[in-house]
Amino acid sequence: MKLFFSFLLMFFSWTASAQLAEENEIKKVIDQLFTGMRSSDTALLAHAFAPGAILQTIIQKKDGSTVVRTDEVSGFISSIGKPHKEIYDERISYGNIEIDANLAAVWTPYQFFVGTTFSHCGVNSFQLVKLDGKWKIQYLIDTRRKDGCL
Repeated sequence: MKLFFSFLLMFFSWTASAQLAEENEIKKVIDQLFTGMRSSDTALLAHAFAPGAILQTIIQKKDGSTVVRTDEVSGFISSIGKPHKEIYDERISYGNIEIDANLAAVWTPYQFFVGTTFSHCGVNSFQLVKLDGKWKIQYLIDTRRKDGCL
């Protein structure tokens, strides 16, 4: 019986360790995205995304209606790479990270600053896929607002 419980303890310890290692790899890719934004490093940005990745933003219009805007990853990368005086600084915190096989879902509340000036806040919802042993961002949708942020 002791052997059985020892085996169970080892199994759960190994499973928790493997989960933590995957979460750290996922965080590394998401952090790479925001490091690329802060440094205007288009190569770093491009390597964070899977081929065919999708970017969307949920926008509340002035008339109260809601729209979902879709942007091309290449356009996003290009815009970050254009010269700008201020650093684009998106500060995130990690919420839930869920993993099943080669799929991961990550929730990251954020605050966005242009230089030291607050711009907006919201939540990013990432879907990542593990391709050739590497986690890549396949889908990113976010909310944006100026109220109720800090």
